[in-house]
Amino acid sequence: MSENKIPYKIYLSEDEMPRAWYNLRSDMKNKPAPLLNPGTGKPMTAGELEAVFCKELVAQELDGTTAYFEIPQEIRDFYKMYRPSPLVRAYCLEEKLQTPAKIYYKFEGNNTSGSHKLNSAIAQAYYAKKQGLKGVTTETGAGQWGTALSMACGYLGLDCKVFMVKCSYEQKPFRREVMKVYGSSVTPSPSETTAVGRKILAEFPGTSGSLGCAISEAVETAVSTPGYRYVLGSVLNQVMLHQSIIGLESKIALDKYGVKPDIIIGCAGGGSNLGGLIAPFMGEKLRGEADYRFIAVEPASCPSFTRGKYAYDFCDTGMVCPLSKMYTLGSGFMPSADHAGGLRFHGMSSTLSQLYADGYMEAIAVNQTDVFQMAEEFARVEGILPAPESSHAILAAVNEAKKCKETGEAKTILFGLTGTGYFDLVAYEKFHNGEMHSVIPSDEDIAKSLAQLPKVE
Repeated sequence: MSENKIPYKIYLSEDEMPRAWYNLRSDMKNKPAPLLNPGTGKPMTAGELEAVFCKELVAQELDGTTAYFEIPQEIRDFYKMYRPSPLVRAYCLEEKLQTPAKIYYKFEGNNTSGSHKLNSAIAQAYYAKKQGLKGVTTETGAGQWGTALSMACGYLGLDCKVFMVKCSYEQKPFRREVMKVYGSSVTPSPSETTAVGRKILAEFPGTSGSLGCAISEAVETAVSTPGYRYVLGSVLNQVMLHQSIIGLESKIALDKYGVKPDIIIGCAGGGSNLGGLIAPFMGEKLRGEADYRFIAVEPASCPSFTRGKYAYDFCDTGMVCPLSKMYTLGSGFMPSADHAGGLRFHGMSSTLSQLYADGYMEAIAVNQTDVFQMAEEFARVEGILPAPESSHAILAAVNEAKKCKETGEAKTILFGLTGTGYFDLVAYEKFHNGEMHSVIPSDEDIAKSLAQLPKVE
């Protein structure tokens, strides 16, 4: 099909929508290392994990061989409210850059939560409801996950307790109010409501919190409250399984017009959107059917891929969760209170960490002020105010398109626009007022945190 017939926005019909999630691990020769019980040092069993997570989600978490999981009809019906999301050809951005590159982005902001997080939230809430639970607990960084889970729980009649990273709780008051609209309770983390929260506050007085802190509090609350389980919005294999809907839709839409991307880019915090976007393309690469260049973009303030260590570590600051082998800055690492709240996690998905260690993808770290500058430029050209997290991917995509202008190569670039920034206006205000700075941790700070990694044989 000729290029001028590719529409500005590509939508799929209901019949073209994926009916199953894709499990990327099924095509990995080197599987992600198993979660370990911190007490015994042995792989976590299904029974042990079911004390914290929903039974069906544990089965998905531990399954490294099943290629496809059928999406239950109830979830597919919910997806129809906001999916398929549009795949956009960024003609205006290409014209502005005067680049021969062809730029596409998958826009996941067309729902009230404002991000891709709803894709997994409805799945996890569905399985909790199916199990007969009263409610769930969770953490949230920037608030997209907490908002998405609140929506899903409100829809299904489940109680939802959210621990929100303190700096985001203060910076994004409207996000927490949306969670309350859907019936959730929202607590700034670390808090005095849990034992682990009180311990963290005593050790780090005045801390602005982290995702690791909030995870600890949410897990403690879940295991101490009958009829509740903990659900997580990123990092875990089950979450990337659900988020594969992003990549599957993208690939179907591109295949429809005979388009093959050369470079695929996503922002990286815990790995949910990046893993979801690249999943079917990475599967082709692993099977030797096609080749792509994958780029993970993380904040320089929390650079787990680019400056972390590939090792077993706790997923939470309170050290109550299983050990995961991942690129990590140490579970005690406290990132600066920057505005890419959803990317402020000390570690990375074990699946993506294994792929990175095996050389299947690249990673770069970018400064906060550069990210916001690019976010504004994108908004002026493409008409969407992007979330700070998404803007990391935009910056990398634009830089790659500029390289194409220099070399004359007409590469095709696909990136994930994970959500909107309309709840992030406090951050934009600080950027406008010159009050935003790019805080980069020192080698000494990272070394100190890494020195506390658990000893695993």
